[in-house]
Amino acid sequence: MYRFLLSRQWVLTTLLALVLIPVMVELGFWQLHRHEHRVAQNTLIADNLAAEPAPVEELTSPGHTVPRKDYWRQVEATGTFDTEHEVVVRRRTNADDQVGFHVLTPFVLTDGKVLLVNRGWVPAASDQKAFPKVPAPPAGEVTVVGRLMADETTSGSGIKDLEGLPPRQTMLIDSEEQAKALGKQVLGGYVELTTPEPKGGSPELIGSPDHDSIGPHMAYAIQWWLFAGGVPVGWWVMVRRERRDRESAAESTPAEDVPAPA
Repeated sequence: MYRFLLSRQWVLTTLLALVLIPVMVELGFWQLHRHEHRVAQNTLIADNLAAEPAPVEELTSPGHTVPRKDYWRQVEATGTFDTEHEVVVRRRTNADDQVGFHVLTPFVLTDGKVLLVNRGWVPAASDQKAFPKVPAPPAGEVTVVGRLMADETTSGSGIKDLEGLPPRQTMLIDSEEQAKALGKQVLGGYVELTTPEPKGGSPELIGSPDHDSIGPHMAYAIQWWLFAGGVPVGWWVMVRRERRDRESAAESTPAEDVPAPA
């Protein structure tokens, strides 16, 4: 009745179905893990943004690698901006996806250490090699508040660290690289400035990270599991159809004439 399942075509079809089921189940769990990661990250961002600003030197120090649990943590520091050694970070976009620069200004703390402050986005000059027009930060001693971030890397950001750039331009925000250029102790990581807000709205402050959207990963996980459940159902439907077609073909074939006995 089902001997056709032993044919080469049906053996291959069955093997393919047996392979697809665990693959689709695994893809579903992969999407589930991405959903769980996104939910955990949203919780981390929300909690760190809601926390009271902590003194920056409680969370980082020269040579320190900022751990993920401290990403977006609100920190504060008191000191003065060093615009003489200000640099810009290339190929950065603003809220409208316009390409320009991020302004990275050393902030000298009262104890002499340096905190890198990303003051926000400015448009690029007509000549990409030229230093853009950057509004000055507040003069004198000031207290800044911002979101603590880890040093940028090529592996983490996908941005290639190019060499031979114009003076005072960089591709990545790297505290160790800036420490060598400044000849001073630089705290690990950097801060995305939130306070004080710049006069005239420039540089354009970096917006808070999205921590409301959870993405479509859970829906994708359910889809993959439904696909996995549909494979054996589809296989069985195909088998029943094949059997029915074979039976119909057999019934429609006329029987051979049998000679009458002498």
